[in-house]
Amino acid sequence: MNTKQNLIFTFFILLFSVTYAQDLTQTIRGTITDTDSKIPVFGAKVIVIGTSPIQGAIADENGDFTIENVKVGRVHLKITAMGYQEINLPSVLVESGKEKILNLEMVEEIQEMEDVQVKAVKDKSESINKMATVSAKTFSVEETNRYAGSLNDPARMVSGFAGVTGNAEGDNDIVVRGNSPRGILWRLDGIDIPNPNHFGGEGSTGGPVNALNGAMLANSDFFSGAFAPEYGNALSGVFDVRFRKGNNEKREYTFSAGILGIDATLEGPFKKGYRGSYLVNYRYSSIAILDKAGLLDFDGIPIYQDASFKLDLPTKKAGRFSVIGLGGISHIIQTDQDDETEKVFGRYDFGSRMGVVGVKHLYVINPKIYVQSYAAATTYGSKEIAEEIKSDSSVLYNSFNDSFGNHKLKGQSIVNYKYNQKNIFQVGVTYTQSFFEYLIFSDKDEDGTLSKTLDASGNAGILQSFVSWKYRFSNNLTFVSGMHYTNFLLNNSSAIEPRFGVKWKPAARHTVSLGYGMHSRAESISSYLYNELQPDGTYWTPNRNLGLSKSNHFVAGYGFQLSENLHVKTEVYHQHLYNIPVHNDSTSSYSLINSSSGIPDIELVNEGTGKNYGAELTLERFFSNNFYFLVTGSLYKSTYTALDGIERSSRYDANYASNILLGKEFKFGKKKNKTFGVNTKVSLIGGNRYTPIDLAASQANGYTVYQNDRPLSAKGEDIFFLNLGLTYRVDMKNTSHSIKIDVQNLTNHQAVVSEYYNERNNKVEQFTQLSLVPNLIYRVKF
Repeated sequence: MNTKQNLIFTFFILLFSVTYAQDLTQTIRGTITDTDSKIPVFGAKVIVIGTSPIQGAIADENGDFTIENVKVGRVHLKITAMGYQEINLPSVLVESGKEKILNLEMVEEIQEMEDVQVKAVKDKSESINKMATVSAKTFSVEETNRYAGSLNDPARMVSGFAGVTGNAEGDNDIVVRGNSPRGILWRLDGIDIPNPNHFGGEGSTGGPVNALNGAMLANSDFFSGAFAPEYGNALSGVFDVRFRKGNNEKREYTFSAGILGIDATLEGPFKKGYRGSYLVNYRYSSIAILDKAGLLDFDGIPIYQDASFKLDLPTKKAGRFSVIGLGGISHIIQTDQDDETEKVFGRYDFGSRMGVVGVKHLYVINPKIYVQSYAAATTYGSKEIAEEIKSDSSVLYNSFNDSFGNHKLKGQSIVNYKYNQKNIFQVGVTYTQSFFEYLIFSDKDEDGTLSKTLDASGNAGILQSFVSWKYRFSNNLTFVSGMHYTNFLLNNSSAIEPRFGVKWKPAARHTVSLGYGMHSRAESISSYLYNELQPDGTYWTPNRNLGLSKSNHFVAGYGFQLSENLHVKTEVYHQHLYNIPVHNDSTSSYSLINSSSGIPDIELVNEGTGKNYGAELTLERFFSNNFYFLVTGSLYKSTYTALDGIERSSRYDANYASNILLGKEFKFGKKKNKTFGVNTKVSLIGGNRYTPIDLAASQANGYTVYQNDRPLSAKGEDIFFLNLGLTYRVDMKNTSHSIKIDVQNLTNHQAVVSEYYNERNNKVEQFTQLSLVPNLIYRVKF
């Protein structure tokens, strides 16, 4: 064994065996504010349950609290304040390498007559956004790390929620209640952002690797329908993701290395005595590093890097400013080569980039009114080059080139008015100005000569506004109503969208909820730019006046808190989609409802419809006593109608999805400073639909020909996934180490998801689900 191997071996032996003469402790700090007014909750008490003597703290005039010398491990926190609803956090993870910082919001209690008051059990499944009454779920950064197969990716993590299915072929596209992934809205700290994934295609919302790093995230919300009035330009689901604040009292560092990347996180105060902080993260592809070192010898190396930051800048009199940023670039070159003869048939070069930078401002005018605003810039772009050989040649020629860029400037301001305990009003306006350039060259005649098929540039604006009113009849009955307005200024298409929701707790442990929302969405800008060359040499742009796609979404739910940590919930829903872009051909079955990305190169009209309806069940045991589980099931139907007037199953009509997630942590060591965790996820999901290939016609023409008289008539096989995650964590003095093995598709199940025509052997072959993928990651916090 050489010197390097000896050092590595010794390091891991020490990591597994080190003990200490005294208990390891850490500090728990945070801020407590009123959820509706954002003012500090002065005097709030934070208690660590089960300690003797009792450990705790009282929030000061800024809402800040500090509890020192808390033993590392899982602790139970209880937060109380006069006139506010109690908060219980049963399994807060305290690590020796990083202070635990909590930013908590409390809901003011409504004083009721004793004889009519119903004492409700706290519903731990509630969302952060208190204007949401249905189809909302909060997820924590710990859950994105804990759930097997999630790879610290919020999109992969929510695929275990009821009504949500992931992409069986490996990308993190998600289908929500039968809707296309195109309808997902990503939001970061309140700012609508472009697709945050590496290698994302034009018009898509997913990709193989998410640029959002789990080390940056705070607790966030996911919505699957009937959204609150503030959310617009979305039909399917909303990721309302938040960056956490950095530590504003001491500098801390996190370093991790795994198969997906090597990254570092830095955070700390700007200066002593100032309550502001910085938080910065950078990641680079591990595989790309190994390739550059000459340790890999294969094609198609994914090269990507991303960076993100948040600066928290409070002032004494001008409110609280924050600056956030997220950016990622990615590139891959793939060669189509025969494994035996090494003959090259083609080459594909693809790159993408995205970026966000925003300045936010929160100003509390008085205990009743605050104003929250931002100014931001976003960018998204991609470029691809395709090369292939002709049948009578061995020379590669350029068959396709494209480049896309969409840059946006946007601003928003929201006024929140808390009239009293029962009435909360919000009004907001958002304006986004897009500047785009799209260029496509293709070899239409297959003669080796590229011709321009799309050349478009310009700008377009979208204006959104909303108003919300939340009325709390009592602590157990809340009504939310409002309106969202959208105007797409490229063609002046608009929509007025009413929303309402009710949440009622008729008795302790029981919750009944209802929600309705009309929603609209402008398609990706490229969908409006398809043009055709006219005989007079001019270009006709038939899709420029496409209107907004729209839907009506109805949801009813019932929840029952079986015990303090066990909750069951069911929801039924019906969604009617209309104004959907479809091919302007009375014999065509094409609808944009079945597309997840790309640019339609046909004339479209807003005359399509769709329908999604189903039932969902969730049984969740929240993490407590080192154990959790989540069981979800969905039964649903998804159909669409194009201009041919025939109702058919949509591409995403998989009919059912079921998931079982569970995990357990085991503490060991003399000082209980070591933890071994086991997490698993078992999924059984129906296959998506696809159009079968006409083999005879494909062989006769030398390229793929579909059976267009049988659109989406074939169904993929049922998808089975078994994911397994094993984690070992050890707390040392001022340092925490962890090693995690995360395996997707442990059984290597290979269900057929669709098919393609292989032009080399003139056969129809199958695409199968993603095969077994292991991921190993080491992380240290200090």
